[in-house]
Amino acid sequence: MVHGTRQNNRKVNMNKKTLKAEYQPGGSKRHEILEKAVKYISEKRLPSTQNHRHDFLVNQLGLSETEYLECLNKATNGELVRNLWN
Repeated sequence: MVHGTRQNNRKVNMNKKTLKAEYQPGGSKRHEILEKAVKYISEKRLPSTQNHRHDFLVNQLGLSETEYLECLNKATNGELVRNLWN
């Protein structure tokens, strides 16, 4: 019975993940998260839609909308901003 409880606690704790302080906004390694977000957005082999990617980056990783749009612009080589101005 103790083993089952330990396993249940592990499942509960897995759902409560948080980023380390250095990866949160203002942290010393935040740029690494943003660089990986650009790669994640531009990856064509992933079966997820852009809506799912946006949801993951904003709600799970804690990117602000501004950070997300900056990453999206980098991933599209600046096409996002060019299309907005035209």
